[in-house]
Amino acid sequence: MSVLTRSCCLPTSLRSLHRLRRPQSLNFRLIHHATPQKTVVEQYLLDHIKATGPLPISTYMQQCLSHPTHGYYMNPENKVFGSRGDFITSPEISQVFGELIAIWCLGQYNSAGTDVPIRIIELGPGKGTLMADILRVFSRLIPDKTKPISVHLVETSPTMRATQKANIISGTNVQVHWHTSIGEILPRSTEYTMLVAHEFFDALPIHILQKTDTGAWHEVLVASNTEENGQAEVTSNETAGRPLSFRRVLAPRPSAVSHVLGHSSLRFKDLPVENSNAPIGGCGLIIDYGEDHAFGDSFRAFRNHKIVDIFHEPGLCDLTANVDFAYLKEAMSDLVSTHGPMPQGPFLNQLGLPLRLQGMLREARTSERRKEIQSAAERLVDPMGMGKEYQVLGIANKPERTDPSYLYAYPFPDSDPKEKPGT
Repeated sequence: MSVLTRSCCLPTSLRSLHRLRRPQSLNFRLIHHATPQKTVVEQYLLDHIKATGPLPISTYMQQCLSHPTHGYYMNPENKVFGSRGDFITSPEISQVFGELIAIWCLGQYNSAGTDVPIRIIELGPGKGTLMADILRVFSRLIPDKTKPISVHLVETSPTMRATQKANIISGTNVQVHWHTSIGEILPRSTEYTMLVAHEFFDALPIHILQKTDTGAWHEVLVASNTEENGQAEVTSNETAGRPLSFRRVLAPRPSAVSHVLGHSSLRFKDLPVENSNAPIGGCGLIIDYGEDHAFGDSFRAFRNHKIVDIFHEPGLCDLTANVDFAYLKEAMSDLVSTHGPMPQGPFLNQLGLPLRLQGMLREARTSERRKEIQSAAERLVDPMGMGKEYQVLGIANKPERTDPSYLYAYPFPDSDPKEKPGT
């Protein structure tokens, strides 16, 4: 029996978003060359394992994705998004996705009964397509065209920042700011904060723990495939072509991480939080692969739209693991209201995707374009694909008021007063 757990703190409140940080880069000597059959990141990790022993999965994942020069998201030569990349995201499939996200956020803003400036934060903005679609809707639907809107993008990759700058245009009332960590975004009591995290948490480094015959939890580590270290092997990996450089092994004894999981009634314990005494309010959406429960081993790699071995060409493949939404809700339960998760398909449909689709089809000038629009929309809500695989979690500051209309975060059923027992 194995279980995944994220290695970094999750946001516990829209008033304390600055507590969320990506794990810091390791301070080991960087290696800027690769052997003929090894990637730069691969050789770097092999050298580190040789010097210090097997690594946690979290360290392996962090270096593969965020090595300063050759990590998957840091290397400009890697084609990450789109049909020519390793995967395609919902915002890239259809503009309707971002438009409906914007409508949900504005609905929460209007129900809060405030007219303060808007601050919108996106974690892991990708190419900037989602934010561009959101801002386009804001410009059309917010009556006061002079209302200040501040955009804060948390992005560590210089390459991705350049792409985002080309796609997201600042205006007279829209100012865009980039941050390397959430810690740079300070709490503000004079703005209404909106948070969007689409396919962000699935890429955060994880720990994998396995329960032994004695009932103790031991951490799964990454070891070199060429060295014996006396630790129990979890998997043996081979692929067509060259042998893989790494394998999974089980730590010989419980680690600090496994001790916390095995001895805590809460799966997330002692989270640092900082409260605001007079919150204006806020809302957010977390959209990702996952379910409302813990997973076994969902750790996987993607290359050219296909799943490959997690040890295949480190630094050249995307690494991801399903999100445990129950874990997220538990972490935020003391300070925010959470709604859902609910599947992406019903979420988008109930927000008006069919109606918006009809309008787009009427505006399309050719039958070929209409087919493209129809196909893209259907893909977003496909119950056998993205419509079910992606889950949506709504979050909001716990309000001082108890007005049911304020607490209701449509279309989440668990926020509807009519659906609650005794109402």
